Amino acid sequence: MGELALALLALAALHGAGAPEPLENDLEPGKSGTAAKPWKAAPSLADLDLDTAGGGAEWTSWFNIDHPGGDGDYESLEAIRFYYRGRVCERPVAIQARTTEWELPEEVGEVVHVSPKKGFRCINKEQPRGKTCSNYHIRFLCPLECIPAASHPSPDPAGTLGTAANVSAHREGYAPGLAPIISNGSGVAVAHVVRQRLEKPYMVLHPKTKVRVAGQEVTFCCKASGTPVPKKYYWYHNGTLLDRKVHRYGSRLVLRGLAPEQAGTYHCKASTEAGAIKSAPAQLTVLAQGQQSCKLEPEPSLVELPSECPQDATGSRYYNVGRCPPAPCADSPADQSECGADAGRCCGVRRMEMREIPCAGSLLPVKVVAECGCGPCAQPRVLVQGRVTAADTGEPLRFGQIFLGGRKVGFTGYKGSFTIEVPPDTQRLVARFVDRQQRFVDAVKVLPFNRRGGAVYQEVKMLRKKEPVDLDGSQSNAIPLGELSGQEPVGELVLPAGAFLRPSGEVFKGIVKASVTFLDPRDMATASAASSDLSFTNAEGEIVPLRTYGMFAVDFREGETGAALQTGPVEVRMDAGQVQMPEHLQKMKLWSLNPETGLWEEEGVLRPARGNRGKREERTFLVGNLEIRERRLFNLDVPEDRRCFVKVRAYSNEKFNPYEQLEGVVISLINLEPQPGYPANPRAWGRFDSVVTGPNGACLPAFCDGQRPDAYSAYVTATLGGEELEAVASSPKLNPNAIGVSQPYLGKLGYRRLDHDDPNLKKTAFQINVAKPDPNNVDETNGPIYPYRSLEECEEAPVSANHLRFYRVEVDKYEYNVVPFKESDLTSWTGDYLSWWPNPQEFRACFIKVQIEGPQEYMVRSRNVGGSHPRTRGQLYGLRDTRSVRDTLLENTSGACVEFKCSGMLFDQSLVDRTLVSIVPQGSCHRTAINSLLREYLSRHPPVAENNHTAAFTMLAPVDPLGHNYGIYTVTDQNPRLAKEIAIGRCFDGTSDGFSREMKADAGTAVTFTCRERPAGRESVFPYLIPREPRTPTPGTPYP
Repeated sequence: MGELALALLALAALHGAGAPEPLENDLEPGKSGTAAKPWKAAPSLADLDLDTAGGGAEWTSWFNIDHPGGDGDYESLEAIRFYYRGRVCERPVAIQARTTEWELPEEVGEVVHVSPKKGFRCINKEQPRGKTCSNYHIRFLCPLECIPAASHPSPDPAGTLGTAANVSAHREGYAPGLAPIISNGSGVAVAHVVRQRLEKPYMVLHPKTKVRVAGQEVTFCCKASGTPVPKKYYWYHNGTLLDRKVHRYGSRLVLRGLAPEQAGTYHCKASTEAGAIKSAPAQLTVLAQGQQSCKLEPEPSLVELPSECPQDATGSRYYNVGRCPPAPCADSPADQSECGADAGRCCGVRRMEMREIPCAGSLLPVKVVAECGCGPCAQPRVLVQGRVTAADTGEPLRFGQIFLGGRKVGFTGYKGSFTIEVPPDTQRLVARFVDRQQRFVDAVKVLPFNRRGGAVYQEVKMLRKKEPVDLDGSQSNAIPLGELSGQEPVGELVLPAGAFLRPSGEVFKGIVKASVTFLDPRDMATASAASSDLSFTNAEGEIVPLRTYGMFAVDFREGETGAALQTGPVEVRMDAGQVQMPEHLQKMKLWSLNPETGLWEEEGVLRPARGNRGKREERTFLVGNLEIRERRLFNLDVPEDRRCFVKVRAYSNEKFNPYEQLEGVVISLINLEPQPGYPANPRAWGRFDSVVTGPNGACLPAFCDGQRPDAYSAYVTATLGGEELEAVASSPKLNPNAIGVSQPYLGKLGYRRLDHDDPNLKKTAFQINVAKPDPNNVDETNGPIYPYRSLEECEEAPVSANHLRFYRVEVDKYEYNVVPFKESDLTSWTGDYLSWWPNPQEFRACFIKVQIEGPQEYMVRSRNVGGSHPRTRGQLYGLRDTRSVRDTLLENTSGACVEFKCSGMLFDQSLVDRTLVSIVPQGSCHRTAINSLLREYLSRHPPVAENNHTAAFTMLAPVDPLGHNYGIYTVTDQNPRLAKEIAIGRCFDGTSDGFSREMKADAGTAVTFTCRERPAGRESVFPYLIPREPRTPTPGTPYP
């Protein structure tokens, strides 16, 4: 927060030079008298709780002359005038009272009497049973003409200025400042007043979802920050304001003796004179006595079986293993009074059973959920990982600083990589990346994350600072905003003579090094480098979107010393001809970015004015004013109320099976303003958003229009761990069943994949017209576009409803775990000796690289069983099938990166298991080579698995992360999918630190097979990789 320091000189001595006066909030002098008669027309405290004095009035400082002992607390105006003499005006117009803990009387449930003519009193005998008055201090609202004022220093020869005198300073846009007057012994008294810029409040603690049994109590908490710190809180139930006098709430809401009708959503709102902010809603479920929130019987959950294992007569390859939804459970009565004190209780797996499935003459083991129950909620780590690079060159931000709010949390790595652990209860993660060498504009990003745990990967782009130019501070200067080739600037920044200021307020008229970096939305490539998510809080406290016409970052420094400069009033002029939507001309505003909240705050309105640029034609400008102080990033934006949501889902393959949806995928949407008649050639981008998919997809906010379907279009992409997912094709012919949207609405949306007209372009994005659905048209009421007020409908839409799709390109890739686990939902992890991932806080992915010499691509399977642990020896962990990928540079050669279960501790963390891994390609293949370093390592770390079968390779997996020289690739991460993606990228590249999507089959290989076409009638070796019955070799003997 910026601070503006002023030095104010006192004007006149206080009356009298006798004994020192008692100071405010000093030791209490005792009672001021007996109780007075009842005061007439005592005003409501809610009416008098004024945060600022408006309309030509000013608050006094706070007074506290009594202590609540004896009969109560009496702060009478007469006694205050006796002690403080001229500190209160003759006719105060209002009074405000708070406890010394800064709470209002109704917040602490006390009965008080207030009057601007009499003062304040709280009588102990009038309080509820068992309660006495708190200690109060009060202040009065005085007309400005009653408050002494002066503008020149005055000597103080008599030494009559004491420390009891205060000076307050006020300025629009800043919180009031108050400071004592201090004499320096030279006859002049000085007061140093620090004024802080008003900053809109923002939530730092949101209420949590709760489950209670009827008759119990529940406590909801919220907390907001800002300048000034919010003191007013309001609570709402299902959107209806709760009566403060009935519920006696502040930042906490306590509901006792709960009844079923009190179930629903609760949220709070905090407000100050700077604005308001709403919290996220919390759901309260009230159960009847004896009702269970967690059903014993698990819900259906299907897993795909290997292709040789049909489950029933219909040939279905899916088997129901059950799941326990991670819904909250009712807390015990002892845990109901605190806010966020523990993890709470959730529904989870209580008991599992082992079953065996007949499969091609063998038995495939699988563990299924047999019973659910309540237990402690899982607390997976929530992370955001990624890389920070320059938007223009891809240069990494090396050792840049990372801030969350105003707190530094770390640095980027040498290659620009970063990891941020998301603090608990975070709803909106705002991170600021700072280049210590000042080559780039600070990047403030609102980063999406997966609340269910794990890591989400983000590529962060930084805008390079424009080279500074020399300006004469004593002259007027103009700097263009926007320099696209062949196009007029969007506007200009006009700096009048004498506009540059040092932080002390002194005018600087020397040479100024001025750098103004403009992010031009007419350049489509700049969208990824824009700061924040273009949102602000409206008067109701809701976070709502903006549509940008350009951002600019400023950096002014003294030419000789490099010291930072501020400015007084400067002018921003925007060319009205750049605004193609006429309705936006009347709503254009100037905004500045709060780097701690990531929200834009209004600086001023741009109003039409005539003007010209030199000899060019006269044109209309939108003109606004601002002062450049501590904030250095500004925006030309309009609030846009034509808003919708777009439903998008991601799938693990092109089959679009509802059970194979992907969670943790980052879906990004960029709003575009199309050229009239050319929807594929947008004029500019206006906004962007990113959302992480959950179990039911994602709903992305977007601008839309109900009158003109092509008024706004959207460009949508999807990434998982840095990998781009593929969109459904739009050519040569639209397939509504594949795209996920039925006709005729699909035609209205104008769906086009990026490669629609040019097959050489990527297939990883699509563009649509964001046509707002017509509520009177039944074809448009089932998604994928939803009105802005229908977010809940969008989020809860069934998978059968219209939606847009992405999918992973994984041809013939298959995974099977004996203990089912959904990698995109870390809460589905179950502690079991046969779990593929033994630790839900850390996931270690292991891959082996196989080179195959043969005329085609081949499926390769890894079979993973317990090798050395007494509890799992000979038991199956899981299977992995992967098709080899052809090396484009080598004839008749392909490579496969095959996952295997890493060796290491099992879930009980007591003993290491060396996984027995068998690698077998499908077909007529034989092993021709084993990496010499890998062979030597395995021989030095017994026991050694025998490799008598030349059609396979068997090993007791190494415990050490060996690396590419051995053909083994190991990556550890808090997100299993991200760990696998990184390991696969290194495996394809054949290096321990590289990344590639092109197979280099002869680099970093562990084992080589030579394959040929399998003769007709010969069986695949795959069925024999599923054991007919577990075998337990004798300890100390070689593994078969």
